[in-house]
Amino acid sequence: MRKDSRLSRVLHVLIHLDAFEHPVTSDTLAQMLNTNPVVVRRTMALLREQSYVKSIKGHSGGWSLAKPLNEITLLDIHQTLSENSVFTIGLTDEHTNCPIEHAVNRALKDAMDEAESLLLKRFGEVTLSELSIEFKTKLASIPST
Repeated sequence: MRKDSRLSRVLHVLIHLDAFEHPVTSDTLAQMLNTNPVVVRRTMALLREQSYVKSIKGHSGGWSLAKPLNEITLLDIHQTLSENSVFTIGLTDEHTNCPIEHAVNRALKDAMDEAESLLLKRFGEVTLSELSIEFKTKLASIPST
C-alpha cells in the first residue's frame, strides 16, 4: 500500500523555508523533495491560500513563510493538504445486508474515529517551531569556516 507522505514532505519544506534568508524557487524545493516543480507549485499554492506561505515573482522570487513557525501547527498543515481521514483503511460495502459486515464496519469506524480524534488533537498542539528545534540545534553546532 502506498503511503501518503505529503504532510511530512511539506513540513520539511516549511522548516527549511524558515532557515533561508531569501525566497526559494519551486525548482530548488523540487530538488530537495525529489519531485517535479509543478507538484511543488500546486502544493505551495494550497499553503498560500491559507496564508502560511507567500510567493514573489521574478528574478529573485520564490516561496517564503508568511507566518512564523510558532503560529503554524501540524493540524493547520494537515487540514490544508487533506480532505480525507488520516487513515487509509477502508470499510467494506459489498454485503450491505449482512449483519456481520455491519458489526465489523461499526467497530472499525468507531476505533478509527476515536484514534483520529486523538491524533488530530495532538496535531493541534504541535507547532512547526517545536519541530525546527532539533534542526536549529544541529545547525548551530556546525563549526563555521
